[in-house]
Amino acid sequence: MKKIEAIIKPFKLDEVKEALHEIGVSGITVTEARGFGRQKGHTELYRGAEYVVDFLPKVKLEVVIADDQAERAVEAIAAAAQTGRIGDGKIFVSDIASAIRIRTGETNDDAV
Repeated sequence: MKKIEAIIKPFKLDEVKEALHEIGVSGITVTEARGFGRQKGHTELYRGAEYVVDFLPKVKLEVVIADDQAERAVEAIAAAAQTGRIGDGKIFVSDIASAIRIRTGETNDDAV
């Protein structure tokens, strides 16, 4: 099993969710996040005063899927989340040793 974590722009969430649904991914965990990478935030003007916004709004997606679906899922996320501009985000893939569905006690691939 693989865990895919993706940090994306918030307005791309629906497109990424649809792309994952189309390839058969059934469960996604979404968390609101704030952060910055190379873009280092930006300045904004509010009531005449300029201030720096260090942490930009992001969305973190987490998906645990079977090994054979991982590459397609990464490709789907990357294609749907890409705008071609700085701050599009990152995708991280890691191995999952085990998973347990609490309600039924199913383990590993059956739990996912």
